[in-house]
Amino acid sequence: MISNPDILTVSMKNIEAFVVKKSHKAFRAKQIYEWLWKNGVRSFEEMINIPKDLITELNSHYAIHRFTIEQTQKSKDGTIKTAFKLHDGHLIEGVLIPTSKRTTACISSQVGCSMTCTFCATGRLKRMRNLEASEIFDQVVAISQQAQEHYGKKLSNIVYMGMGEPLLNYANVLESIKRITDPTAVGLGMSPKRITVSTVGISKMIKKLADDDVKFNLALSLHAANDKKRSVIIPINEQNSLSTLKEAIIYFHEKTGSRITYEYIIFKNFNDELKDAQELAEFCKITPCKVNVIEYNPIGNTELSQADPKKVDSFVSLLESRNIIVNVRRSRGKDIDAACGQLANKGQASEQANI
Repeated sequence: MISNPDILTVSMKNIEAFVVKKSHKAFRAKQIYEWLWKNGVRSFEEMINIPKDLITELNSHYAIHRFTIEQTQKSKDGTIKTAFKLHDGHLIEGVLIPTSKRTTACISSQVGCSMTCTFCATGRLKRMRNLEASEIFDQVVAISQQAQEHYGKKLSNIVYMGMGEPLLNYANVLESIKRITDPTAVGLGMSPKRITVSTVGISKMIKKLADDDVKFNLALSLHAANDKKRSVIIPINEQNSLSTLKEAIIYFHEKTGSRITYEYIIFKNFNDELKDAQELAEFCKITPCKVNVIEYNPIGNTELSQADPKKVDSFVSLLESRNIIVNVRRSRGKDIDAACGQLANKGQASEQANI
């Protein structure tokens, strides 16, 4: 049986064309659009100002695909991880990270991931499909509601650092950001400067971001400023070497004027020596930037482990001595597998193991 297409993937223009074709006034399209994107309805019957015969037509031609919440876990540090069940049964995860100054939503852009980074649990999952812009947007709405319910705060930041590689779902990621920054959309209206998209480093897509003059922040999962080491933990580095990434980053900065952030997970006896810090400092010279040094979160079945705190301190000190802005990120939500690199829904993992 072929199901009706998801109306959340249909443009306002096409909804208007449908409404007019069904002999209704064009303004009904705007009403329908507001019910979908401002009020987040799950059925056409909830659109109380839409004529019943048009509701019948909508039901005949379209569906509304919203996810359901499969499971919610709360960490002892206040972090909340949510497993969202999509309309086709796949599972994704999103995380609310509260601190004294911020409430951040960490959201997913794909079901699974094809990057196979050795330090990341999601990289062990098969990439099943890209998320629609509406599925990305709905994660933000749900996590925003959690922030209000649990902490009485609005979301202050959004990071595309959950499951998947955002730049391999380019169109839907950008469309979701367009909706998130729309002031009429479910009360979000977030500034793009409070949104960060993190990529493992796909040079041509970084250049495309520059050409599209994006206003949000860009973070690069670097983790080594040495091609040999980086290729060990990030296989795509074989096709996107540091030299090509440098070229793309310079291009991005020249086009947008934005400062890039380098994410650097520090691993014991792998990338934690002063020589590694010196290589990173040299890489940082190409454009204005800042560095997030991140504590590694073990995921099992890997040779990687957390670096010694003293080595981390020495590493950070060297960077700071080169006038580089450095933030040390401590793990949040580790006890519920919600920390950086740990998102791999257990249900999804077992589901995909049977494929």
